[in-house]
Amino acid sequence: MLLTFFHLGHAQDVPMAKISNDQIRAEIYLPDSEKGYYKGTRFDWSGVMPILECGGHSYFGKWFKNYDPKVHESVMGPVEEFDPLGYEEVEVGETFVKIGVGALTKPKEQEYSKFKTYEIYDAGKWEVKKSPNQIRFTHSLKEGSYPYTYEKTIRLTRGKPEMALEHTFTNTGTNTIDTEVYNHNFFFMDTMNIGSGYSVKFPFDLIAEGVVKGIGEFAEIDGKEIVFIKNLGEKDNVFIGSLTGNRADESGYDIRIENKISGAGVRITCDRPLSR
Repeated sequence: MLLTFFHLGHAQDVPMAKISNDQIRAEIYLPDSEKGYYKGTRFDWSGVMPILECGGHSYFGKWFKNYDPKVHESVMGPVEEFDPLGYEEVEVGETFVKIGVGALTKPKEQEYSKFKTYEIYDAGKWEVKKSPNQIRFTHSLKEGSYPYTYEKTIRLTRGKPEMALEHTFTNTGTNTIDTEVYNHNFFFMDTMNIGSGYSVKFPFDLIAEGVVKGIGEFAEIDGKEIVFIKNLGEKDNVFIGSLTGNRADESGYDIRIENKISGAGVRITCDRPLSR
């Protein structure tokens, strides 16, 4: 995944690293089961980024009021989530896997919920290697039905207002690993909440399907663009279950998010197509 930033015209004692190039400065919280900023079970622990500054603009930050390291929303930056592995196969008290988190214990609930915090049975092993403009995380889980080695690199491209997220995944077991991953992209441009002035542009005409909330009241779909027309309150949200109409190849993964009020923007591209 490639994020290109452009112009339109620590309170916690937690492990942290800084990277920079000649145009971008970023701070990244490091995975740590004892002192880490984020210890929830929804998102991959690598890549929690409270600060990214480029061209006089800020792109990430604390967008929530109440902080709890085990609450799934206590994250910032381009965090990612993988689908769970093996949840439906195991019995209550046995373990299933969330890539980038570890092996989790299945409770009495029959259905998996991304909004629930699960008990971590085995957090695996994290290794971190840093250079001035990049940081590489390696997460290894050796036991259980789905052992793996997962590597993620966050790199600031030299000479460009560009950040790349690169992934390598190795299945070290015998069971097939079939999962999807997405980036939540908790943008908080120039500390402005989502609302009037923001827009999201796609390279294809948008068709909203499934559960849809807030369209017509807070945002409108105009061809290839979602345009926010009203500021969202604390309990308001805009949700689209599925956007269809996308292209079948990676050219469909070319998204622009702009804050026209502050003049900040980001372009997101990828070398893989959108799955949905």
